[in-house]
Amino acid sequence: MISEARLSEILNRHAYIEARMADGASPSDIAELGREYARLNDVVATIRAWRTARADLDEARAMRDDPEMRALADEEIARLEDELPALEEDLRLALLPRDAADDKPAIIEIRPGTGGEEAALFAGDLFRMYSRYAEERGWKVEVLEEQVTELGGLKELVAAIRGEGAFAKLKFESGVHRVQRVPETESGGRIHTSAATVAVLPEVEEIDLEIPAGDIRIDTMRASGAGGQHVNTTDSAVRITHIPTGIVVTSSEKSQHQNRARAMQVLRARLFDMERQKAADARAADRKSQVGSGDRSERIRTYNFPQGRVTDHRIGLTLYKLDQVMQGDLGEIVDALVAADQAARLAELGE
Repeated sequence: MISEARLSEILNRHAYIEARMADGASPSDIAELGREYARLNDVVATIRAWRTARADLDEARAMRDDPEMRALADEEIARLEDELPALEEDLRLALLPRDAADDKPAIIEIRPGTGGEEAALFAGDLFRMYSRYAEERGWKVEVLEEQVTELGGLKELVAAIRGEGAFAKLKFESGVHRVQRVPETESGGRIHTSAATVAVLPEVEEIDLEIPAGDIRIDTMRASGAGGQHVNTTDSAVRITHIPTGIVVTSSEKSQHQNRARAMQVLRARLFDMERQKAADARAADRKSQVGSGDRSERIRTYNFPQGRVTDHRIGLTLYKLDQVMQGDLGEIVDALVAADQAARLAELGE
């Protein structure tokens, strides 16, 4: 059952924020109020549509007492009874608890797994796929750390992707991505299987997560490029170790100040994600989500080049448009993953 008390609470909160903003809230409050107001707008519109349909249905049923209006009333009742289930489903989805990180930018980390140089090349292909997907949505992609192989593959890639809904859309990409194809270096035409690991974390600000100075150790070292050549002769690269967890983050651009800021940015994201994972594990202790646990070691998707096929193993989705997917056409997969997550969470609420 949908709680009318909860609906009224949401409507009252929306009206309160609207009044606060109209009365001229302080600059420090206006941004946060604006974000909450924007989030509530769609929910409020859905509540009002559902309530209006129910009120119209009650009115149409009352009209049946008038013999002259009965035929018109029956037609209206049939239409509204047909529409109400979809409106109620929309409302249930709108009322699902939100992931507080959904509004944040994303930090994506890609590393080759099994498969040697072919895995490194595939890691590069994945980053280009995500970059094109981001560009189509007007998101900005900033490379924070990149180490390449001699053949142009990736040893490691860390990038920030900023734009509306970036983390909400990309968070289900975390896991092991497997590729089956004939490498360019393979003279015998044999299909090889290799893999790359993707981790998608919410980017967080200092105000979201404070890290005590005593919990970190910062080391500087000489920055090096592909193949080990020194980029410069100064100790500009930075390595930050989070002592309580053992997490190590490096950044090796030319500016030591920039490297420290970027490494702290990635460290905050990893620590914040650890806390989110703990909370998610606690909630899912009795029931595993259909979309998956988000475990970095979980094989989530296979890209089969000889068959032009991509399969997401968590939801059993297979598409025969691998070329388009590698060009950034991820919308169908992303939407299916979001829908599966919503369905799983609705099922949990119903238990």
